[in-house]
Amino acid sequence: MVKPFDTFEGIEKVTSGYMGGHVDNPTYEQVKTGETGHLETVEIEYDVALFSYNKLLEIFFSVIDPTDAGGQFQDRGAQYQTAIFYTNNDQKELAEDYVEKLKHTIDKDKAIATQILPASEFYKAEEEHQDFYKKNPERYAKEQADRNQYKNSSDV
Repeated sequence: MVKPFDTFEGIEKVTSGYMGGHVDNPTYEQVKTGETGHLETVEIEYDVALFSYNKLLEIFFSVIDPTDAGGQFQDRGAQYQTAIFYTNNDQKELAEDYVEKLKHTIDKDKAIATQILPASEFYKAEEEHQDFYKKNPERYAKEQADRNQYKNSSDV
């Protein structure tokens, strides 16, 4: 989730981490079990004069399947569910409005599974998980290929 945001002017920093669970200072090994209640997430620092919150929402929804309640593509489990964590009422309202409009663009037999939740403590992921796509380009490319294969085979 870092790469889609990382290349835009106005995005100052994208940090991989975990949010929403009940374990203090969780590790990746703990989070990946799905038992900590955390979601794998990114914290995005941006210059509001150069980049809008709605643009963040557009990018986010362009790279996920908002109707998948079981994870994302080949990544299955509660820790891979999608959510928007807001830090103020303006962000909450913008996210709710975006999701409401999105509902009109998807198959009527599907529901939006992406939750809109108040931000809780963000736990930065271990260093090897930061800028993963830059540090591990071959593995990142393989995971993207797996994602596309899953997407195509599932008619997502």
